[in-house]
Amino acid sequence: MSDASPIQARIEEIASEIVRLQDELDREIFRRRDALGWRLHEGLVEFEQGVVAEHRRLKRGTAAFLASAPPATVMTAPVIYSLIFPLALMDLWASAYQAICFRAYRLPRVRRRDYLVFDRGALAYLNGIERLNCWFCEYANGVAAYVSEIASRTEQYWCPIKHALKITSAHKRYRAFVDYGDAEGYRERLGRLREALRAERPAADQADAEGD
Repeated sequence: MSDASPIQARIEEIASEIVRLQDELDREIFRRRDALGWRLHEGLVEFEQGVVAEHRRLKRGTAAFLASAPPATVMTAPVIYSLIFPLALMDLWASAYQAICFRAYRLPRVRRRDYLVFDRGALAYLNGIERLNCWFCEYANGVAAYVSEIASRTEQYWCPIKHALKITSAHKRYRAFVDYGDAEGYRERLGRLREALRAERPAADQADAEGD
C-alpha cells in the first residue's frame, strides 16, 4: 500500500489544516492576552499599570472563600490532594525512565520544564487557597502532559501503528503513524519514523534557532 495514495494524501492535507488552525488559534489567544493587559518579558508575567490594583480589589479573602465552600468540597479536599504522592512518583519514575532508555535509543529527551509551568501565582486576585488549588492543578496536568509526551515518543519508536478503533484525544504524533493493517507500510516506514524522532529538537531550541 503506497504512502502516496489519494487517501493518505488527503489525510496529510487535513493534518496540515489542523496545524494551520492551531496557529491561528494561538494568534487569537495572544490578541486576547493584550486586551487583558499583560505580557511576557524574559519568561515573567508583567501587567500594565493599574491592572494589579484592580486585581487586588477583586480578591476574595480566604476566610470568606472557606465560609462559602460547600461541605462536600471541604470533605473531599484531602482525597484530592493525596494525589500528590502518586503524581510525584510518576514524575520521578518517568524522568528516570527517559534518562536511561532514551539515551540508550538515542532519542531526544522531553524537557520537563516545557510542561510543568507555575505562573498562576502571579495573579493578585487569587487568595491563598485558590493559589494552592492552582498550584496543584498546574502540577497534576503538567505531569500528565510530560508523561504523555514521553509515552508518545516511546510509541513512535516501538509501535507507530494507528488503532482500528477510534481513540479520544490522540497525541500529536499519532497522525503520522502507519494505518492499522498496513503491513507493508509498517515495514517501510518504521525506520523512517524512528530516525525522524531522533532528529527532533526541543520546541524552545527550535524557536531560538529561528530567531537567530
